[in-house]
Amino acid sequence: MSEDRLDVRKTYKLLINGAFPRSESGRSYEVTTTKGEFVANVAQGSRKDVRDAVVAARAAQAKWWAQSAYNRGQVIYRLAEMAESRRDELAEHVRLCEGLSPKKAQACVSRAIDRVVWYAGWTDKIAQILGSSNPVAGPFFNFSVPVPSGVVGVVAEQDSSLEAFVDAVLAPIAVGNTVVAIASEKRPTPAVLLGEMTATSDFPGGVLNIVTGFTGEVAPTLAAHEDVDGIDLGGVDEDFANDLAHSAAGSIKRVLRPSPTDDASLRRLRAFVETSTVWHTIGQ
Repeated sequence: MSEDRLDVRKTYKLLINGAFPRSESGRSYEVTTTKGEFVANVAQGSRKDVRDAVVAARAAQAKWWAQSAYNRGQVIYRLAEMAESRRDELAEHVRLCEGLSPKKAQACVSRAIDRVVWYAGWTDKIAQILGSSNPVAGPFFNFSVPVPSGVVGVVAEQDSSLEAFVDAVLAPIAVGNTVVAIASEKRPTPAVLLGEMTATSDFPGGVLNIVTGFTGEVAPTLAAHEDVDGIDLGGVDEDFANDLAHSAAGSIKRVLRPSPTDDASLRRLRAFVETSTVWHTIGQ
């Protein structure tokens, strides 16, 4: 075999409904290191891709919530197992995208995997923390039960290619929502790699959908979409977040804008949960 050959460069695709399609527009763009060196080609998602991802997320949400909390935790834990088995690949992409040393990139991946395990443990505990048994005057039981908001949009942070992405998408998924995430525009490949791992982690198609591309192009479509029940704007600056929040107000969706001083993980677990009240008679 000749040593003089061209590299086969991968083009990282979108993740929609458990499949990995190219953008319907056929576009892609180059991702480079902090020094301008080529990393990969990535699909440049369009507004239609966002709409397709929302359709997939809506179709999957009832099925995901119908699974037991224990089973959802096992599925998320399986994702941690897959990430552990591919940690060197993840670390290499984090190193290239964020300009870190190999040691710091490995530490970043370790923290991200630990967070996946942490969210897996929350699936069967959120009802104990946010639910309650309420005293009432009469022969009734009255319970407050947390239920998911539905479909959650996430605009991922631009600088943190993996750790912040894990927090933003797995918090709503752990409590029963499905997610449409817009990955970091400049550093998307670690998030896309994590999305690829869901295909072998028993995630039902549509639970996690990832669109790559130019945030300014696709985020407004996600924010204004009437079938999205909440949106996390933690990954955009204040001015753009204000514009997106204004768009989101048209469909009365929940808007989360985590502050750097918050414990963003716990706030995200609570952010896209509604409270359902259940009454039941005592006795027969």
